[in-house]
Amino acid sequence: MNAQRTRWWEYALAIILGLLAGIGIAVIESHMTVSLTGAPWPVPVIMVIIAFIVLYCAWQVHRYATTEPRKRVGMKRIDSQRAVYTLVFAKTLAIAGALLLGWYGGEIIMTLGHLDATYYRSIAIQCAFAAAASLFDMIIGIVSEGLCQLPPTEGPEHPKMKERRQQQGIA
Repeated sequence: MNAQRTRWWEYALAIILGLLAGIGIAVIESHMTVSLTGAPWPVPVIMVIIAFIVLYCAWQVHRYATTEPRKRVGMKRIDSQRAVYTLVFAKTLAIAGALLLGWYGGEIIMTLGHLDATYYRSIAIQCAFAAAASLFDMIIGIVSEGLCQLPPTEGPEHPKMKERRQQQGIA
């Protein structure tokens, strides 16, 4: 499997799509009697807890992958399937964080004109906390994805090997 880093524009696209969806839901909600905006208070807390779980798993993968094999004797073995799942969770956390950041940001934008009403003020506050948690998730997801990256192998194209060949006069 050849996993690639998530590109910056994928995060930007997710934020824009979430922003449009959040604005759209807020517009629809303003014409209905059902409230679809806001975020219950446990949502940001759960989002942050999930981010810390993914970060911890990514840190374990990073620590195992960057430790020399002879020094891994006392470490718990991490199989490749767990490492791949951790990478997928990290990517998912980052993209979901970006999408939700846009979503809650769109809802905040749509409530700015109505902050004098208590209902909309509470929605804006809820969405601000949820947007902050989403930004945190996105950042932790990006960091965790980086932690899951394997160190380069010292094959013939590795800079150290090229330097050794130059020193030996082979290059």
